[in-house]
Amino acid sequence: MSWIAENLVGRVGSLLQGLSGPSKKASVTTLHEIRMEMLAALGDVAEKRFPLVQLRVTYASDIDDLWYLRGDVMAAIASLRGEAVAKEKLHQISTMFVGLVPHNLTNKFSVRLS
Repeated sequence: MSWIAENLVGRVGSLLQGLSGPSKKASVTTLHEIRMEMLAALGDVAEKRFPLVQLRVTYASDIDDLWYLRGDVMAAIASLRGEAVAKEKLHQISTMFVGLVPHNLTNKFSVRLS
């Protein structure tokens, strides 16, 4: 009887795991892509003018960390290239988070830009 219960729990767990979001491997690849996009948006000048922002982006441990660093990235870009460019870059970066952070976070962001 315990084998049936364990098998059932394992199957339900597998189903729920698929609903929780992207696989770990996809997240690692996407994390790297988003990180590189943020660093590219900051540019080479940011290394000298905003080293802390660059380091925080470089060493962010997960998607959530990068999501919450967007404000710092936007402030640095705005300081370097102006607010209009910063908003455009941030919008491009933020679209990369769709499906990786809770929907209500990306939905709120897209509403603010409209």
